[in-house]
Amino acid sequence: MKRDGLRRCAADARFLLALRVLPPSVALFFLRAWRYAHRRGDEFSLSSSIRPSELAALLRLARGRQSVVELGTGTGWSAIALALADRKRRVVSYDPCARTERDAYLARAWPSVRTRIELRHEPDSTGPRGGEDVELLFIDSSHDRDSVVTAFHAWHDSLLPGAIVAFHDYEHPGHPGVRDAVVDLGLDGQQHGGLYVWRAP
Repeated sequence: MKRDGLRRCAADARFLLALRVLPPSVALFFLRAWRYAHRRGDEFSLSSSIRPSELAALLRLARGRQSVVELGTGTGWSAIALALADRKRRVVSYDPCARTERDAYLARAWPSVRTRIELRHEPDSTGPRGGEDVELLFIDSSHDRDSVVTAFHAWHDSLLPGAIVAFHDYEHPGHPGVRDAVVDLGLDGQQHGGLYVWRAP
């Protein structure tokens, strides 16, 4: 038990140090969310939220892009971070599972941020609503090959020229389907840590 506690303390210290790579407002939100998750015993958020280094890469890719779609809301940490990083950005996030913890994390973001996040309790394969264009598509929902391929095809026609598609958990040992999907789709892109990034022509 003592050894497990030391491991947890070390992991927590690494997480807090990693926040330095994030913009100040995003780092502050992640700190608030992390503290709340610990107090509430929200292991799902602590284990499934995007790592700060990966989020920093995603935010760099999102720079200047105001129409963002996320597939896989979870408890909302990455959607909130994307909205926090740009005051003009609108984030639409899809997830058929509306987790009850989500509202608590939205409450830890600024009111102006919450108004720019739209949560849709729909599958990622639903695709865009009429007339929606996408500058950044972040795919982080179902991680099996068929689901990732289906989601990509559902959103492909809404991508603006030069739009970015970022696949999360690429080469994650527990989610081989993400890499398999990228290979099947024949996408020629670049790996940024745990993200695989493809740019639309």
